[in-house]
Amino acid sequence: MTEHHLWAPWRHDYITRDESVEEASESSGCFICDYLKRPEEEDRSNLVLLRSDPCVVLLNRFPYNNGHLLVAPQRHAGELADLTPEEHLACMQLLTRLAGIISEQMSADGFNIGLNLGRVAGAGLPGHLHWHLVPRWNGDTNFMPVIADTKVIPQALDSLYELLCRNLGN
Repeated sequence: MTEHHLWAPWRHDYITRDESVEEASESSGCFICDYLKRPEEEDRSNLVLLRSDPCVVLLNRFPYNNGHLLVAPQRHAGELADLTPEEHLACMQLLTRLAGIISEQMSADGFNIGLNLGRVAGAGLPGHLHWHLVPRWNGDTNFMPVIADTKVIPQALDSLYELLCRNLGN
């Protein structure tokens, strides 16, 4: 029998990250706010795809699927009731625009779009609302997640960043 290996070196950072070190750093504890405080010249390395007042779009550094994006208000807000009507509408309009771009450019057949309110609901960053936009394709459920608890992401984040930036007019 032939032995096969699946290499995913970018996952090493996620698996081995030391959250106590992250908390002790100069970080505010919110990676979205930290990235927004940095110069726009660092957006690519921070995977900030678009700053569009009052919203921001980021590539998920640890995606569930190829094309997984995060859409958030730029202002640090942890509850839906904390958003202004303008922020809420702008986030929804941006999610709609991004779903259209990904449908066209990546041939997505559907999407999971949602947010997790509070740590108990699965929010990894409970203090800053953010919607997950996860593209899906017919037949994208395969044996890897079932047998090996492994996701196969077929596109590098750098390549995805380029594709989406071109289509967002960046």
